[in-house]
Amino acid sequence: MRKLIDNDLLTAFARLFIGIIFIYASIYKIIEPESFAKSIWYYHMVPGKLINLMALILPWLELLCGVAVIAGVYYRGSVALINIMLVVFIVALAATIMRDLDIDCGCFKAGQTATGPAWRSLLADIGMMVFSVQMMLSRSRRWMLAPPRP
Repeated sequence: MRKLIDNDLLTAFARLFIGIIFIYASIYKIIEPESFAKSIWYYHMVPGKLINLMALILPWLELLCGVAVIAGVYYRGSVALINIMLVVFIVALAATIMRDLDIDCGCFKAGQTATGPAWRSLLADIGMMVFSVQMMLSRSRRWMLAPPRP
């Protein structure tokens, strides 16, 4: 099992996969923070005073973590932040499904009324979590810009 987790190619694929998704997801949110703020509001999980702050900070955090994971700079911290974000996203989507709210996740575009995508987004986030946990556990440091620590 350890050999699979430490596999250089698997870790590189996971870094590219997760990094590109987080970078792509951040783009619309950076360009349209007001639409993203509405998406956050639709979940009814964040206090009103924090929605705008969250809409401004979260996309930049996603972008920086995505770039850092791909480049291999500040790798452990970036992977930890990605894991935390994925857990929050999974909890938010699960709560949306349990409360029977009919919204799109707002992951790649402005959230709106939709049917069914919350399940697909939840499953996609769980799948990303598998790759993110693999990155956290892997000892592979191949193709990273930052030198390995002694």
